[in-house]
Amino acid sequence: MAAVSAKLVKDLRDKTGAGMMDCKKALAATDGDCDKAIEWLRQKGIASAEKKSGRTAAEGSIGSYIHTGARVGVLVEVNCETDFVARGDMFQELLRDVAMQVAACPNVEYVTTDEIPDEIRDREKAIEMGRDDLDGKPEAMKEKIVEGRIGKRLKELALMEQPFIKDSSITVAELVKQAAGKIGENVKVRRFTRYTLGEGIEIEQVDFATEVASMTAG
Repeated sequence: MAAVSAKLVKDLRDKTGAGMMDCKKALAATDGDCDKAIEWLRQKGIASAEKKSGRTAAEGSIGSYIHTGARVGVLVEVNCETDFVARGDMFQELLRDVAMQVAACPNVEYVTTDEIPDEIRDREKAIEMGRDDLDGKPEAMKEKIVEGRIGKRLKELALMEQPFIKDSSITVAELVKQAAGKIGENVKVRRFTRYTLGEGIEIEQVDFATEVASMTAG
């Protein structure tokens, strides 16, 4: 496979408006052939999606998903630019897929890493800085290691960073981007709520052995 230089990635980005990582993937998938890489991006719907990402998405739909057994339920809001698109099959399919993804990812709490509060970042940093395996390491090295660990942890909390449950070769962010390119409008996952049956309910634990013993003694 041909080496993908930074200049080649930048040239493709300038031509398509796609993100740097998407351009790099396209070039890697096409052995550095710029024309084929443009076709690859168009097939994925990425090039056109990037150009629309700055437009306001105020319409959309709220979707729901109840997992088998009715023990987990999800509500999710996905936005687009027009009500017409929101009613379309392609948008509704995306809505269902995102809702299923939330149900399948119990550790996910935010849509993107940008939404994660600073206090959570600070807490994670404090935990990582105190780990025994960092003892004796230079401060600069310790900071770099911790930064990498925190980045990984924060991605675990963000929906858009998760591998798509139906195709683990792409993330949820890439799924949404591809859908936006095909639909022809800016598409954004705005928020979600997951309900787990019995969550937060304190269940009284009964020690039957102690109870039987006390009854016998009485």
